Amino acid sequence: MLTILAFIVTIGIIVTIHEYGHFQVARWCGVKVLRFSIGFGKPLWSKAFGKDKTEFVLAAIPLGGYVKMLDEYELKAEKKMSSDSVHIHYSDEELKRAFNRQSVYKKIAIVLAGPIANLLLAIIIYWFLIMQGVTGIRPIIGEVNEGGIAARSNVIPGLVIQSIDGEKVNTWSEASWALLNASLDNKAVQIKTLNNKSELHSHQLNLDGIDENPEVDILQKIGIDIFRPEVPPIVDQVLAEGAAAEAGLSAGDEVVSINDVQTKTWTKAVSIIKKSPGTALRFTVKRKSELVNLVVTPKSVKENSVQVGRIGAVAKVDQARYDEIVIKQHYSLFKSLELAFSKTWTMSVFSLKMMWRMVTGKTSWKGISGPLTIANYAGESAGLGFAPFLSFIALVSISIGIL
Repeated sequence: MLTILAFIVTIGIIVTIHEYGHFQVARWCGVKVLRFSIGFGKPLWSKAFGKDKTEFVLAAIPLGGYVKMLDEYELKAEKKMSSDSVHIHYSDEELKRAFNRQSVYKKIAIVLAGPIANLLLAIIIYWFLIMQGVTGIRPIIGEVNEGGIAARSNVIPGLVIQSIDGEKVNTWSEASWALLNASLDNKAVQIKTLNNKSELHSHQLNLDGIDENPEVDILQKIGIDIFRPEVPPIVDQVLAEGAAAEAGLSAGDEVVSINDVQTKTWTKAVSIIKKSPGTALRFTVKRKSELVNLVVTPKSVKENSVQVGRIGAVAKVDQARYDEIVIKQHYSLFKSLELAFSKTWTMSVFSLKMMWRMVTGKTSWKGISGPLTIANYAGESAGLGFAPFLSFIALVSISIGIL
């Protein structure tokens, strides 16, 4: 129900803003608007407003909308197709306000108004979110895959990324975005890092021939992971109907080993579980002062286009250790607006680059998301909270505007 509701709200907001752009600019240009519809199909509610008696409609199928303007070509088509002898007649004064009689500049303005409204919506949302303060994780490098792009450039765990191609980065979000943009051009990218002795190092990452699959995270492609403080393998919560609950794992259990492999950290336990979707695993857990043996079969779920194992258990985390790597940045009213414009522009350019790469066959068409995928992400982001849901609406609004 959350997914359905979130999807309807997302589409409803984006469509309403998009169509309002067409509607308002059409009115400014003197065009007579006959109908403003949110949704398609049978009208659930309608009412006429204003001097033009524009009909505002809420329709049954919430997958889009439209603005119907007075247009002589459409009137002729309707008259030709209709068997009804009764037709609405417009005066010469009204016909001067038909869309088809407007200058090419007014037509262009009316058509562009919808996409521009979507981009303005994204700017307003980002402006609001940035003014609340931007929370992120410090770009400290965790595990580095042997033989990966990063490892070949002498990147090691514990380094803190300072800049990418000369642009300062403060969070993993900024770092990932910079790397993703660089990967589109398959170019070499320079990363500057700081070690625990405050020594600055420079690394040249060659992104030529990098994996083109848009579903795979850029950090995974270059072979690095985000640093996370070590967490002891103690279960804090067991999710209902998960594999852990079905096997009898309980809150407070300490995972000693899995398939006789010692699990001194939660990360080690998760690593084994993720590699074993649908495979029965022998767990040895310490429950109070006793060792208990359990058989847990991780359920298979899709993550970054690959199937991984999940058991539905949450670790006991020392929040203070995580607070050390989390930063929150605050910006002024006008700086927030500047950053909102910049983010919308950057994401718009990125969308165009991705589309061009799809057209030229350099990137898989898997990157295109349909209504079901959008509904899924809408539900997930709404479940995470108000801010993630707003960010999702802004992202989809940019995509609609660019398309």
